[in-house]
Amino acid sequence: MSATSMSHTHGIPSNRQPVNSQLSMWWLTIDRWLLSALIGLALFGVLVIAAASPAVAERIGLASTHFLKRHLILLLPTMAIMIGLSFLSPRGVRRAGLLLFFGALAMLIITPFTGDAIKGATRWVRIAGFSLQASEFMKPAFAIVVAWMFSMQQKGEGFPGNIVAMGICVVVASLLLVQPDLGQTFVLMSIFGVQFFLAGLPILLVVCLGVLGLGGLVGAYFTFPHVQSRVDRFLDPSSGDTFQVERSLAAFRHGSWFGTGPAQGEVKHQLPDAHADFAFSVLGEEMGLIACMLLLMVFAFIVMRGFYRASKQPDLFVLLATSGILTQFGMQALIHMGSALHLMPTKGMTLPFISYGGSSLISLGIAMGFMLALTRTKRAIPLNIRFQPNDSDWDAATTDRSEVRS
Repeated sequence: MSATSMSHTHGIPSNRQPVNSQLSMWWLTIDRWLLSALIGLALFGVLVIAAASPAVAERIGLASTHFLKRHLILLLPTMAIMIGLSFLSPRGVRRAGLLLFFGALAMLIITPFTGDAIKGATRWVRIAGFSLQASEFMKPAFAIVVAWMFSMQQKGEGFPGNIVAMGICVVVASLLLVQPDLGQTFVLMSIFGVQFFLAGLPILLVVCLGVLGLGGLVGAYFTFPHVQSRVDRFLDPSSGDTFQVERSLAAFRHGSWFGTGPAQGEVKHQLPDAHADFAFSVLGEEMGLIACMLLLMVFAFIVMRGFYRASKQPDLFVLLATSGILTQFGMQALIHMGSALHLMPTKGMTLPFISYGGSSLISLGIAMGFMLALTRTKRAIPLNIRFQPNDSDWDAATTDRSEVRS
């Protein structure tokens, strides 16, 4: 008896989706290790914000719990967005990513004209009473759209996906440099470089891209005074003000292996952005080097686990999009930690789910929601789930009961 006839014999049409069982299907296919690690990271971030933010708030005349309350208010919708987006099919991720891309692109275009200038850079735009950093939302959108273009090229249908992807990269990078925001540009180019390599393009083009990237960094040194100043102070601390870096390193020395204890840090009171750009330093002072190493292991686990799950997917788009998002996640963490430890020139960048930051937190929720959706696995549906017709991309990701029984 054929699989089709067997399915109708048991009253279960093939290629159908469960009634009121989307949550069950999600739970069966989601990577619970990744989900648990991300939720745990976000909860741990609340502890870090609670320890780091009071000193900053009191210094600028705000209530000691000001930043903690704002962080909690933003964390709840962030987690809801992450989990909600993880229900999407690959097609749904592409559509959501494209909408986000056009929205972020529009914000990037208007930012130089209507944005707020802070510390010599115009990176924030005010919309409906909210101050948003467009570059944060562009990163996950860019990873999705560029992955889509590269995968379209590989289908061999004549679509110039590689050229379109390169054009998108040039346009977005140019808009970021206008602000200027070299750090976000570097993260963006890292995403593109990893996807460029994994898309299977000729190694000569990969090498050329690397050379262009190095040339861009050299050009930025001679073009942007603030970049030149930071690089000079990194290479020669006596050439300028290194107060933030010195205090950051002092925090790690004060914390030693096991830390001073929660809320017992002293050096954090001297760090201007202890709750954001130097959250890792506060962690080092109050919880010690061991806690920092454990946190680094959590970040490494998320990245490695995500890459492993992506490598098991047959869809090139899924592989490229997941790799791009994980590159963003890992690179952002490395830049934050490297800056705090003076392993690279200082660059203000949030530590994912640990630092305070509205746009950064929400955009990370979007990015990780996309990643969780794309790394869902194909599993058999329990035999006691009822079915009804539904047009869904994830139909192909399920195993028909009739095929199991035939």
